[in-house]
Amino acid sequence: MTPPLVSWRRRWPLLAVGAAVLLALWAWPRVVQRPEPRRQPSAYPTDIEAELEGTSYTEQRPAAYDSSRLRGVSWVGGDSVTAAELAPLLKAHVTWIAQMPFGWQAGADEPLIRVRTERRPGRGSYWGESDAGLLHTAQLAHQHGLRTLMKPHVWVRGNGTWPGDINMTSQANWDAWFASYSRYLLHYAQVAEQGKFDGLCIGTELLHATEPAHEKAWRRLIKQVRRVYHGPLTYAANWSGEYQQIRFWDALDYVGIQAYFPLSTAATPPLDSLLSGWEPHLRALAAWQKKVKKPVVFTEVGYKTTPDAAARPWEWPERTAVPAVPDEATQARCYEALFRACWGQPWLKGMFIWKWYPGLAPDGPARRHADFTPQHKPAEAVLARWYGQ
Repeated sequence: MTPPLVSWRRRWPLLAVGAAVLLALWAWPRVVQRPEPRRQPSAYPTDIEAELEGTSYTEQRPAAYDSSRLRGVSWVGGDSVTAAELAPLLKAHVTWIAQMPFGWQAGADEPLIRVRTERRPGRGSYWGESDAGLLHTAQLAHQHGLRTLMKPHVWVRGNGTWPGDINMTSQANWDAWFASYSRYLLHYAQVAEQGKFDGLCIGTELLHATEPAHEKAWRRLIKQVRRVYHGPLTYAANWSGEYQQIRFWDALDYVGIQAYFPLSTAATPPLDSLLSGWEPHLRALAAWQKKVKKPVVFTEVGYKTTPDAAARPWEWPERTAVPAVPDEATQARCYEALFRACWGQPWLKGMFIWKWYPGLAPDGPARRHADFTPQHKPAEAVLARWYGQ
């Protein structure tokens, strides 16, 4: 299923300043960006909530509140973190945040991963992704009752390139890549241990690197990680084929899936269509999970604020040819369908919503509000209602 894998979309917390970060990495001149337009806060569309509450669909609800269920968001590491920025998470009944530092790879067939563990002042990097920022954020989160997942990502240089494109041209280069990747990951395993992180994700969407031919390399790495970090481990596999090919799930504690499953090809689809769209995916997941016998976590799941949010959920709105029209109602329906269809599944341990910008104001940058965040939209109310049960 090549098309869904090629567009690596949505995600990176550095996307809004991605060009500046890459320029910093390669020691190019700094680019000064024009300020983004600001979004005007809209009146809360109560008709959306009424629509979602009025459906007759019988969802899979948990029998009782399960405090061990991961109610997470993907936290964008900014230049600071305060108790005031964590307060909206608590109000929305969020109990986990995923923190996402980056390793940098010059190309998809380049076997060297570079790691920057300190922020370089004035170079466009984020303090929240430095070692000091990761540790401080985790400490503050713990003080407020939030648990933390360390989830390192690899940024591959190249227009439209994503980690699933990483593919070496020889066995020697694969050996070099795994040696480099192991150094990169073991560094963050040490940071996770130091900061008492509550979970560690050992990789994200490394499609070719997790093919069966590389099983032994991953098992060696997992043994090394467990000597350094003593919490639960997962891996974040792409929804389209990768999670089924992995042979080392038994060595981990959770199955992680980047759950950007397509639900409907229609624009502004109704809730019933979205719920129907989940059915084949859930049947396949349930049957497969019985074989691996590990609880599943949706390590990423989310929907942008566009009419076609359910068609290609993995795509960033900026990558479409025509500027997207904001559609908060469709985003909210996608959230409602996600929770109604999935939240009560006995094999699902939890999920991390992509994504959450600390301190984002209702009239904040329009670019931020146009993408995947549910903040200050009806989708946030849906999230809070379901995370609260």
